[in-house]
Amino acid sequence: MKAVVYEGKGRLALKERPVPVLQEATDAIIRVTLTSICSSDIHIKHGAVPRAVPGTVLGHEFVGVVEQIGEGVRHFRKGDRVAVNVETFCGQCFFCKRGYVNNCTDANGGWALGCRIDGGQAEYVRVPFADNGLTLIPDGVSDEAALFTGDLLSTGYWGASLAEICPGDTAAVIGAGPTGLCCMMCARLYQPGRIIAIDVDDSRLELAKREGLADVTLNPLRDDVEREVRALTEGRGADAVLEAAGGRDTFRMAWRIARPNAVAAVIAMYEEPQILPLPDMYGKNLIFKTGGVDASSCGKIMELIAQRKLDARCLITHRTDLEHIMEAYDLFENKRDHVVKVAMRV
Repeated sequence: MKAVVYEGKGRLALKERPVPVLQEATDAIIRVTLTSICSSDIHIKHGAVPRAVPGTVLGHEFVGVVEQIGEGVRHFRKGDRVAVNVETFCGQCFFCKRGYVNNCTDANGGWALGCRIDGGQAEYVRVPFADNGLTLIPDGVSDEAALFTGDLLSTGYWGASLAEICPGDTAAVIGAGPTGLCCMMCARLYQPGRIIAIDVDDSRLELAKREGLADVTLNPLRDDVEREVRALTEGRGADAVLEAAGGRDTFRMAWRIARPNAVAAVIAMYEEPQILPLPDMYGKNLIFKTGGVDASSCGKIMELIAQRKLDARCLITHRTDLEHIMEAYDLFENKRDHVVKVAMRV
């Protein structure tokens, strides 16, 4: 089968690999039907994910059809259409029982697919703990509508929950890339009074405004973001800040635009260390919440997709197939042609 393989820092290749087989009773083999490229894949390519294993098939954002199940799989059968969770998790360890599935202590727990074990930028993929890691796609929900359930929408849903948004709040989302846009979608579920989108790419800000994801857009290249946020909030600052950009100055922006006693949810993956200037923050009494997504709400997200309360298809700006995925990587990594997300048929 064809698969995208991480060969070491700076090197990816579309190669022939064996079709995976069941290894554990709780495994499932999925025939991939639609896959995508995530910013995390680019971080792996750049060597910014130390846990990533050279020789691994990339991809953790995909949907498909159950081809084979182990004897221990109880909730799925051959032929089921499924979305696949970015994380694999045992469901039994200390962290899993508390919903912290990103920290599952199993050897294949947490973010393993497409990082430490073979992922879904391929024709077939083995999914460990299939009963936990698969979500049934209902009739009437297309592959494109379900594509981002296990990662992007899970990240947005998790990030919005971290931010403790209350009805009427002003929520500021730094970054209008795919993650930031999903954070805005999920922030809407909490009925904020205003969502502010902040990005240096006007086309992405226009998308956020056009799709009703943001009420106000700010571009740091021409706007004094801190001043504008304060002007919109009677001088206080944002009630909740979701940092989804991971840029050189975006962490500083997050705490600067937050009002005293606000929550700053740091959702971005950084490639460089960030500075926490505690003396400058003293008295703001901020709460920071950080880390990788706990993708434990896929069932609820799929319900919201089926109810048309979440729809991330607007993120798909380009479509191609697995045969042309290396061109898609170039497009996505270099942000050509106003790309947001690429969906690839398999």
